[in-house]
Amino acid sequence: MTQALRKLVTFDEFITWYPENSQRRYELYDGVIFEMPPPTGDHEEVVGFLTLEISAEIKRLKLPYFIPKTAFIKPLSGESAYSPDVLILNRPNLVHEPLWKKESTVSQTASIPLVIEVVSTNWRDDYLKKAADYETVGILEYWIIDYAALGGRRFIGNPKQPTISIYSLVEGEYQVRQFRSGDNSGERIQSSIFPELKLTAEEIFQAGNLPR
Repeated sequence: MTQALRKLVTFDEFITWYPENSQRRYELYDGVIFEMPPPTGDHEEVVGFLTLEISAEIKRLKLPYFIPKTAFIKPLSGESAYSPDVLILNRPNLVHEPLWKKESTVSQTASIPLVIEVVSTNWRDDYLKKAADYETVGILEYWIIDYAALGGRRFIGNPKQPTISIYSLVEGEYQVRQFRSGDNSGERIQSSIFPELKLTAEEIFQAGNLPR
């Protein structure tokens, strides 16, 4: 995150304040509005690649899911709102989301089978705060795509290398399995939400124009 507007606001105030048709992205962290760093071209290529691959799988399996352009996840407690890089929504449950129609916001476990964050300079948020809040919401699966190895060594190992961390909810807690560049980059990603998805870590890393 780059710039913080330090006045504490509520979620409702944040939504009212949010600039219409803004070219910038903002998120709310415990009542503080943060401007997100502008994405790089590599970041957007990874996001675009994942969006296309997962959309194709949704269509192939005729699942009642879709990927919105812009939407917020609001944990039920606290004043936070996150706009993930890739958000998979379960359309049938949206009728139970009171904030969906007017504010494109979801909070319920049944609405959010999968969230993907592609790591940028604010990597601590992805590995620490968002992981904790997504676990609390009860999101079944959370992917962290660290294609440029920006995260701390305690998260992606030493020496640092491109890493995909897949957090799966087991008895209310996240358990993580990692896929790294080199050692198991050709192994198929294991997803409980899309168990037939034929996608490897190397394919995702290459989407960001990393050396092959």
